[in-house]
Amino acid sequence: MASLIVTSGKREGDYYPLGHRTSVIGRDEALLIQILDNMVSRKHLQIRFDEKTGRYYAYDMKSRNGVYINNQRISGETPLADGDVILVGLTTLLFVDKDFKDKDSALLHYKKVGERMRVTVYGPQKIDEVDRGQGETGHPIRW
Repeated sequence: MASLIVTSGKREGDYYPLGHRTSVIGRDEALLIQILDNMVSRKHLQIRFDEKTGRYYAYDMKSRNGVYINNQRISGETPLADGDVILVGLTTLLFVDKDFKDKDSALLHYKKVGERMRVTVYGPQKIDEVDRGQGETGHPIRW
């Protein structure tokens, strides 16, 4: 099973196991995954599990501000992969292709992943000059 971890926004630190069902995410108070963010539509994003492929898919439910996965606006149904970063309004979600026994385990996983992915920026720079750390060869990784 998979999970969503809220990594920024008003619900930062929340954890949602997805299970093998369809989940709708938005501002509507009737939703299991409610995001209290004025940039989020009442029904903004749908995430569903496909039994045939064994994968999860994200679908923008014709939201006003769109859904972004790894900084790319999606249109239509988009497959999700472990570590995908989903932006809904001003709220960021991390898609993790595993389930956790509790919220604390999920947050510990996020902290470990975050430390590996953290970008350090020193002063104003062009986006292609951001230092991404070191690769396996020990050479700097830059965008």
